[in-house]
Amino acid sequence: MTRPRTWTILLAGELLPTARLQDQLRGSRFLAADAGMRHAAALGASPEAWIGDFDSTSDHDMREASENVSRHVYPCDKDLTDGALAIAHALEAGAERIILAGAFGGRADHVLAHLAQVLELAGRGVDALATSGREEAWPLLPGRPVTIDLPPGSTFSLFGFAPLRGVTLAGARWPLHDADIPFASTRTLSNVAEGAVSVKVGAGTGLLLARPVIAED
Repeated sequence: MTRPRTWTILLAGELLPTARLQDQLRGSRFLAADAGMRHAAALGASPEAWIGDFDSTSDHDMREASENVSRHVYPCDKDLTDGALAIAHALEAGAERIILAGAFGGRADHVLAHLAQVLELAGRGVDALATSGREEAWPLLPGRPVTIDLPPGSTFSLFGFAPLRGVTLAGARWPLHDADIPFASTRTLSNVAEGAVSVKVGAGTGLLLARPVIAED
């Protein structure tokens, strides 16, 4: 099966290049957002553009970066984060799927922005994933069932940004059928995958936050 046109945005958060992450990135094109360039070597990635105001990129990173990478420099005083600028670049290039790699760790406001961007992209019909290699965030939208292939034993949670109505969950230790989950409820936290996890939401938006079991070498 042909994969959608995928662009990966390298962000400045934590990133562990697991086998699962490498598989998710296979066939992707890459963009680096400011200090996210530091992950390129570990992933064996060659970003096509380096985007940002470069306020968090060290002189060492600048020297180590390939001179062949096109740099798109923006002022520090701007309305969009470097990650948001990179997402816009990917969309203009025809991205059908966007992976935010390095989306966890670091400043809480940026992490929340990355999670919101995953939902916003999904609402526009673009497949989206936020990941650190250790953690993943998948969007949940009403009427858009999703199935996520998680290694058995992986922990995951469903988190709603509003009350979730009509939630059906399969492939988990604690399944649900047409359940209503109030906002801020902890009922759907710390579940355990028994294999592929399927989620359907009738109303409300949220995220499936997973910590996939990492295979031993």
